[in-house]
Amino acid sequence: MDHASSKERIFFEGSKTYFTSSLFFPRTVRNDVFTLYAFLRVIDDLVDSVPQKSDEFYEMRRLWNHATAGVPSGNPLIDDFVSLSDRRAFKKEWTEAFFHSMELDLRKREYNSLSETLEYVYGSAEVIGLYLIRIMELPDTATHPARMLGRSMQYINFIRDIAEDNALGRRYLPLRDSPLTSLLPQEAARKPDAFRIFINEELDRQQSWQHDAERGFPLLPRRYRIPVATASDMYRWTAETIRRDPFVVYRYKVKPSRVRILFTIFRHFLIAGDTP
Repeated sequence: MDHASSKERIFFEGSKTYFTSSLFFPRTVRNDVFTLYAFLRVIDDLVDSVPQKSDEFYEMRRLWNHATAGVPSGNPLIDDFVSLSDRRAFKKEWTEAFFHSMELDLRKREYNSLSETLEYVYGSAEVIGLYLIRIMELPDTATHPARMLGRSMQYINFIRDIAEDNALGRRYLPLRDSPLTSLLPQEAARKPDAFRIFINEELDRQQSWQHDAERGFPLLPRRYRIPVATASDMYRWTAETIRRDPFVVYRYKVKPSRVRILFTIFRHFLIAGDTP
C-alpha cells in the first residue's frame, strides 16, 4: 500500500462521516485534508490505545518538534504534515495545543468544570477548524464559526461515547450541579430522570454551539459548503437520536449509516445548485 493510500485508509477507519463528506472537496483540498487527518488520528490513537502508548506519543511529539525546526523526521505522516503546515501557514501554537490535549488523555481522568473541558476541546477539536480555514483559504471571519463547529462536534462525541470513555476511565462532561456522581450505567439506572435531564441539557449546550457555527456557512463557497454542511447534519442527527433515548449511549455507538451520509450529500448538492 502506498503512502497516499495509507492516509486514506487511516481517515476512512477513523471517521466514515468525515471521510465520506470530504470526498466532495476538490482534489487538492481533499489530499490536504487526508494529510491533516492521518497525522491527528495516529497521535490520538496512541493515547486512546489500551494500554496507552505514552512512549510512542512523546516520540511523535519530539520528532514533530525537530521536523518543524527543519530536521526531517523520517516519518512520512509527520514530514507530510509539517510540509502542509508550512504551505498552508498553520500556526505552530495550534499543533502545540493539539499535543497538549492529547497529553491530557495520558494523565487526566475527569473534567469537573466546563472551562477544563473547553481547554481540552480547543486543542482536540477547535484547532482542526482553524487548520481547515487555511486549507480552504477562507477569510478570518470564518474563524469563530470554524471553532464552534469543531467544539460542537467534539461535544456530541463526548455524549455519544460515554460508555467508551467509561471503559477508559474518563469523563469529559462536567457534572456540575447534577445529582449524578458519575456517568457509569449503574448510576444512570439509579437516577434515570436525573440522567435524562443531564443529557438533554448537554445536548442543548452542544446545539447552541452548532447553531452558532452554521451561521458561518454562507462564508463557504459551494464546493466546500456541501461536505461541511453534510458533516454538520450528521452530528445533528446523532444528537437528535440520543435526545429521543439518552440511554442509547449505553447500548451502542450512535453513528449514521453510509447511505444516510450519501443521501445528505446529494440533498445538499441539490440545495446548493443555484448558489455560488
